[in-house]
Amino acid sequence: MALSTGHNRVRTAVFISGTGSNLKSLIKFSKSKKSPISVNLIISNNPKAKGLDYAKKFKIKKKVLNLKNKNLSENKLLYILKKNNIEIICLAGFMKILSKNFIKKFKGKILNIHPSILPKYKGLNTHKRALNNKEKYSGCTVHFVNSKLDSGKIILQKKVKIAKNETETSLAKKILVQEHKIYPKAILKVFNL
Repeated sequence: MALSTGHNRVRTAVFISGTGSNLKSLIKFSKSKKSPISVNLIISNNPKAKGLDYAKKFKIKKKVLNLKNKNLSENKLLYILKKNNIEIICLAGFMKILSKNFIKKFKGKILNIHPSILPKYKGLNTHKRALNNKEKYSGCTVHFVNSKLDSGKIILQKKVKIAKNETETSLAKKILVQEHKIYPKAILKVFNL
């Protein structure tokens, strides 16, 4: 990726819709010495997202945007990102699909984490689908975002073994632990560190 990481950390926005546990692990990572990024902005489409509490806790700017009118809100979003000199976007449990136009403007600079081993189980209810299909493994994937759902170039994946008596909840928990580990690793890989 053609982003320089001198001592200046790359200004990053994290997009969330829920609890923000991946956001928390990215913030922790951003504070470590080896991190090429700094988390400067938290964006949520959900005003009740628990993850927004981290904005206050870590003194990070936050914006809540109602993304019902896509064009209007995405233009506003682009303006906010530009104003905050954001260079890279990390989607972390962000439940809205960004438009092609938006993705084009940030081409190659939007990362997402998905709770399955892509290309299997794109979209929602990944754990349920993996269990219903009696898969032996599931896991998580960090990938670049392109205009097709969960189809961008894969950066890093981590496999998780599915136990005999696995439930959606237990599998989700198991995979989440790995998500928190591979998102920072994927960022290091993107910056060739």
